[in-house]
Amino acid sequence: MRIGIAHHLGWAVSVTASADHRVIDRRRIELIGPGLPPAPIHHEGGAFPLHRTGEELDDAALAALVADVRASARRATSDALDELAAAVAEPIVSASLRAWPNAFPRDIAQQRRIPYESRADSVMYLEILAELARERNWAVLLFDAKNVEAEAVRLLHGPRGALGPPWGKDHRMALAATIVAG
Repeated sequence: MRIGIAHHLGWAVSVTASADHRVIDRRRIELIGPGLPPAPIHHEGGAFPLHRTGEELDDAALAALVADVRASARRATSDALDELAAAVAEPIVSASLRAWPNAFPRDIAQQRRIPYESRADSVMYLEILAELARERNWAVLLFDAKNVEAEAVRLLHGPRGALGPPWGKDHRMALAATIVAG
C-alpha cells in the first residue's frame, strides 16, 4: 500500500492506494492536538500583527511555543498514521509528501521573517510526517504539488465514479502522489 498526503496546517487528507492504484482508504487526519495554534510561526510569530492572537512573542517564547506545537503534532500525527496503517489489509510501503526546500532555516529568528514565516509551519508538519513515516520503515517520496496531478491525470478521475463524493482536489493530489511515486 502507498499513501499520499495533502497536508494543511494541523490536518491533512490521506489517500491509501494499492500497487495498481485502487483507492483503499481516504480520510482526513488530524496533525495536531486541540488547544494549540496550528501555525505558530505564521500566526503568533510572523511579521503581520493582524495574524496574532495575543501579544507579540520574543524569539525564546516563540521557540517554546513551536516546541509545544511540534510535540503535539508528533503525537497526533503518530496516532493518525497508526490508525491508518491498522485500517488497511496490507503493509504500507511508502508515504508521498509535498516537497519542501532542503535548506529551509532552522533558526526561529530567521523563520519568523519574510519569506520564511509563511512556509515554516508547513515545513514543520512535513518534517514530522517524514520522520514518522521513516520510523515505520515507509519510503518517503516527495512530489511537486503544482505538477503531480498533471503527471497522473489519466488515473485520477475514475475514483469519483466508483467512490462518489467527496472527491476533491486534495483527494486527487494525494492519490496522484501515490501514482507518481510508483
